[in-house]
Amino acid sequence: MTPPEDQRNTPPEDQRNAPPSGSPTSNLMDILEKHRGEKHIIVLQDYPDPDAISTALAHQVCCNRFEIETNIVYGGRISHQQNVALVRLLGIELQRHEASLDLKQYQGAVFLDTQGTTATGLVKALAEAKVPKLIVVDHHETQSELDVEFKDIRRSIGSTASIYTEYLKNGLLSLDTAVAEHVKVATALTHGIITDTGGFVYAKPEDFEAAAFLSRFKDADLLNQIMMQERSRQTMDITERALRNRELAESFSISGIGYLRAEDRDAIPQAADFLMTEENIHTAIVYGIVTGKEQEETLVGSFRTSKITLDPDAFIKEVFGRDAAGNYFGGGKLSAGGFQIPIGFLSGVRDDEYRQKKWQLFDAQIKQKIFTKIGLKNKETD
Repeated sequence: MTPPEDQRNTPPEDQRNAPPSGSPTSNLMDILEKHRGEKHIIVLQDYPDPDAISTALAHQVCCNRFEIETNIVYGGRISHQQNVALVRLLGIELQRHEASLDLKQYQGAVFLDTQGTTATGLVKALAEAKVPKLIVVDHHETQSELDVEFKDIRRSIGSTASIYTEYLKNGLLSLDTAVAEHVKVATALTHGIITDTGGFVYAKPEDFEAAAFLSRFKDADLLNQIMMQERSRQTMDITERALRNRELAESFSISGIGYLRAEDRDAIPQAADFLMTEENIHTAIVYGIVTGKEQEETLVGSFRTSKITLDPDAFIKEVFGRDAAGNYFGGGKLSAGGFQIPIGFLSGVRDDEYRQKKWQLFDAQIKQKIFTKIGLKNKETD
């Protein structure tokens, strides 16, 4: 994994300088120093993507210099082929949240690439255990008021990995190609930037700058292995189902795919990406009911658009609204978004007829909300 001899170099001067006082990097370092020697939980969204996973790895490695022990925890599944490869090839230790996990062992919680609204079960458990929220770093629209010691939310940047790369560049950690752990961090962050900016299609200047900085430290061969994973048969089947069920309206492609396992949840955004390749389509929305542990069900959707004037975050929030606690059911960034709505009382029951009726009800409700939003109030749904 170590780069060739001629690519080795000592940390550049811009890494060795202390960050300016009052800068995000300086403020984050002050917070970490304040909590030196503690044990923190790094919270990711239930279905973490490469941006979240890579940022968590970077934060974990940076915490070592402050003698802070960390565990990276998520509540759902890791099923996307590239995500599985990222975790396995880089040896990233992630822990799935279970009721048996003693949350009282943590002195603080760190939220990366999420503000808690995509990890509601874990957030609730942390609140019950009275674990204080310390840090939030994200690039999505602000979802709710956050009472934390450090907050850095920048929607103007294409990935949270780019924000963390800025921290590294400004002195949080001096990367060294001779340190295998640092090479892993650089490789993971590069993957996070690439995936969350659509292969740099939606990248901002800060994302390009971050990728350029990381290029001196990443392992290109390892990155290629991570990114060249084949799609599973289940993903292909779900994509075919989305194609078959799609309904076209005003350059929107809207598809409900019915029930799917939690293990296949990441096929939803991949199916949305595929529907975007159809001629004259600028926006794709794919959704289905994901069955999790103990027959718990959640309606999960993915939103993709190439229309510059269409704001995914505002669209999703207006269409699906908030829960009883005031948290939005979804949100987004420049070209993509997602939503998840707990089925609640109606979850479970394996009777096929009942399940079909339940799906038809939710499918019709979702479509009607979307049609109303785009000005097709009188359009009938099946």
